[in-house]
Parts: sequence; structure tokens; C-alpha cells
Amino acid sequence: MPLATDDDGLGEGTNSRLRFTAAEDGVYVIRARPLSGQDGGAYTLGLTERAPAGTAPTPQDIRLGQTVEGEIAAGDPESDAGIPYDAFVFSGRRGDRVALALDSEAFDPMVRIGRTVDGVFTELDSNDDGSDSGLNSRLVFTLPEDGAYEVRATPLGVSGAGAYSLTLSEGPPPVQAQTIRLGETVRGELTEQDGRNADGAYADAYRFTGREGQRVRIDMTSTRFDTYLELFDDNQSSLATDDDGGPEGTNSRLVFTLPSDGSYVVEARAFSEATGEYRLVITEVEPDKPPQPLAFGATLQGEIGETDSRDSDDRGYDAFVFEGREGQRVRATMRSGDFDTYLQIGHAEGDFTALARDDDGLGEGTDSQLSFTLPADGRYVLRAAALGSDGEGLYSLELQDRGPQPQPGSLLLGVTARGTLTETDATAEDNSFYDAYRLTLKEGEKLVFKMVSNEVDSFLVIGRTGEDDAFEGLGSDDDGLSDTHSKLEWTAPEDGTYEIRAGTFQQGQTGAYALMVEKQP
Repeated sequence: MPLATDDDGLGEGTNSRLRFTAAEDGVYVIRARPLSGQDGGAYTLGLTERAPAGTAPTPQDIRLGQTVEGEIAAGDPESDAGIPYDAFVFSGRRGDRVALALDSEAFDPMVRIGRTVDGVFTELDSNDDGSDSGLNSRLVFTLPEDGAYEVRATPLGVSGAGAYSLTLSEGPPPVQAQTIRLGETVRGELTEQDGRNADGAYADAYRFTGREGQRVRIDMTSTRFDTYLELFDDNQSSLATDDDGGPEGTNSRLVFTLPSDGSYVVEARAFSEATGEYRLVITEVEPDKPPQPLAFGATLQGEIGETDSRDSDDRGYDAFVFEGREGQRVRATMRSGDFDTYLQIGHAEGDFTALARDDDGLGEGTDSQLSFTLPADGRYVLRAAALGSDGEGLYSLELQDRGPQPQPGSLLLGVTARGTLTETDATAEDNSFYDAYRLTLKEGEKLVFKMVSNEVDSFLVIGRTGEDDAFEGLGSDDDGLSDTHSKLEWTAPEDGTYEIRAGTFQQGQTGAYALMVEKQP
């Protein structure tokens, strides 16, 4: 497992900067790669030792109603993630509600509040971009107990620096929750007289009672603004949110299974700082139906309708269970002339979490085809669903056993390898077929790969497999030789064994090809 990663931390487009503090003496490895895993090209890499972070100073006092001007600069103390910060402290009593505003034109600010005990800062809440404040931060926070609280003014990333202003003020009145019953419809209105939530947005709140395992659907609609829903438990811990999950436009729909008996609070607000009338309804949803057995090689006919189970995105689905073994390759194909199909696969035990999913993988309109290699022996659930929440109608579903993953072949310099891509071949993440070949190279060897075919749109990828068996692409080409033929010029970065994947640019293509590899002069 990596100890640290970075994508765009340099703050200059897509360049990376990774700051890391070694936990112990030893040898560490840095892997430099493109984000996509397949693009290639020249790059520069530098490694420098950083000066120790500034010692955390005694936080500066800040009072209610005070605005402090400050600057994030070199030498400031840093968090464990390497992000510089300035610290401020104030005291309050349990139940006090405070508002924090952090503004900067020099960097994207982030405000944090917490407590420091024995030199360890524990964050209690934070905000990046407040409601209708652009990139500036807005945070409303209710103090959980008497004592001193630390506020940290930070940039969002490690490279942020410059001037800022921080304001601590008395918070607006909290949102008072009204009681709502399951099945009840409320017609409400957001106004400037409403309470404000933790992000400083106008909001209405509704409390209802539920039981463990109960599934509820919360709908919020408005013609005046873009709606937004958030569900909390009785301890004000956020459980779920939704912006545009409703059946149309910018309306919201949230489907959730309650984790325990007790009270829950729904917060209804606008996505931005808008006001106006809205409609809210909470209804109970039928519990999930148990998955039905599905045999390999069988094709069944099914139907998605109003009485089917609904997932967290309110999609209707049917669930099927099958037994599999580690390394087994399976393929599920779902077709429908009535709706856009959607497939998901996950473990049968516990709450369903998709390990893989597919929308239009069959490459024929809106039908789905999902290829997946099982990570362990056990039972798996396949969900056959409509992509949209309003999708209903007939479908067919087939589950195939594709056997173990084919082993890569060998490739010799100067020799043409001829092969045929078929439906039994290995599949890439996009469900396209490929044949794999292995080649042992020395650092600095310059090669040119060519793949030609009159039957498929060829696509070449070169990379290597890591300790976790994950493939890391180091270079790729689609049409470098001609419209459908590939040519990849590449230099080995170090001694080792590399894998060449001769595949297709599009899903579902099969046919003959020729693959050549030669040394560049």
C-alpha cells in the first residue's frame, strides 16, 4: 500500500508535488506515473529535503466580533498532511453558536475548528467553500462543551500561500426541527428569516421517527430553486445527502435504510443561497427482496416495476446470487428494449457495495455487459437495474463463466506474433478484449511496437504488474500507424519484465491481428 500519493499538488495545472515525512530509517520507493495509467511522455522529477516545519506557536487570541488579517507564508507550522496554517484560540460555553468566515484572494481557503490536548489537534468541523461565497470558507459551529477552541486558517492544498482575513462572530439562530410523519406532505418556504445550518445556508428541518432496517424515500421539489436534502441522526451526524436525485430537473430524492431505532432529522434547503416555496414528502419504501439464485449459462427473463427493490439512487432492480471462486472470470449481459440497463456486482454478505458496474458495455445501444474477475471464493450478488429512477419494463439477463484469466505469452524482438482476439480473451477495465505478451528488457532499450489488423481498431498498451498484481500502464497508442493500426515508440525506464497488451479501442471487437516489436536504431 502507498504511504502517500499526489495528483495536482504543485498548484500549476496537472503537475504534482508530494510532501512526506519518513516514519523510520530505511529505503523508500517513488513511483512517477500518469494519472490515467496509460498516457506516456517526457517528464522531470526532483527530490529535495525540506526544512523542518515551523514549531507550532501559541495560538493568537481572537474575540467574538473580531476580524484578523494574516498571511500564510514559508516557515508557518504544518499539519500532518504538510498543509501550512495559522492558529487562533477563543473560549466559549457549551451551546454557544459561532460563525467563522475565512476570505482570501491569494489562495483557496479552508477553515477548521477543533481542540488541542497535549499538543494534539483534534478537528471537530471544517469548511472549504461556503454557501454563495465562492472559494471562501463559511462555518457555523455549536460548541459541544465549555473551554478553549482552536481555529486554523489554512489553504486547501499544500501550495497555497498569501494574505487572508478571518472573522469570528456570533452564529445565527439554529434551524429548529418540526415534526413530520411518514407519508405526510409538507408545503414549506425558505425565507431570509429562517435559521441557518452549519454552512450558513437558510434551511428548514423536519424530525421523524424510524426503526432499524426501515427504508425511507425523501422527496423535495421546487419550481423556485435547486433543492438539496441532507439526513442526520439524532446526534447530528450526517448520514446521506442528495442534490438532483429526483425524477426530473433539479429536484432532490434521497433513499436510505435507517441503521437503528430512533429520531432522524431531514434538512431541506437550496443548493445555493436561494429562497422560495417547496414541497417535501417522506414515504416508507418496501424492504429489499432477497436475491434469487442464478446459474451460470442460464438466460432468464425479468421485469423492473414499481414493486421492485430500490437502491440508494432510487433505481429499481432485481438481485441474483451465485457462487464463485477466486480468480474466476464472470460475464453478465443485460438487454432491454424498454429502458437503459445497468449492472452491478458485489459481495453477498453485509450491506451491498458495488465491486464493479456497467452501463453500456455491450456496445449495442443502451444494453450492458459486465466482465469481472472474482477476488475471493464466496457468494456474490448481481443487480440488474434500470439506469434511471423512472426506468421500467422487460429485460433478459445471462451469466457466463469465462474461466481463469489467460496467462501472458512470450514475445521475441524481431518476430511477428499473429493472434486472434475472441470473447474468451482477457478483458480490460472498459470490457475490451486483449492478448498479453511479456518481454524482458534492459534500462534504456528503445523499442517500436506495431499492431495491424483489418478486423479491429487496434490499441496497444505497455506496462507492468506490481506486487499487488495491479497493472500499471506506462505507454499506449491507438492510431499511430494509420487510422486503425497502432505504433508505439517506447524506452524501458529500468531493467525488468514488461507486459504488452494487444487489444481494441472499442468494446466487443474480435478478429485477427499481427504484432511486431523491433529495436529502434
